[in-house]
Amino acid sequence: MFEFDQYLGFLAFLTILTIGFWLMMFLLLFVVPYWLGGNLLEIFKEKRAAKKAEREA
Repeated sequence: MFEFDQYLGFLAFLTILTIGFWLMMFLLLFVVPYWLGGNLLEIFKEKRAAKKAEREA
């Protein structure tokens, strides 16, 4: 079957694969929506401030 060094290599591979999977899930489900939401909020605030400045001028 497996020798001990092959077993350790397989465990290292599974560990790296699992860490990569959960990092990708974290990025796709939390970081990217947070980043996009913040950008959209900033764009909305800038447009609202421009309209307010245009009304006051």
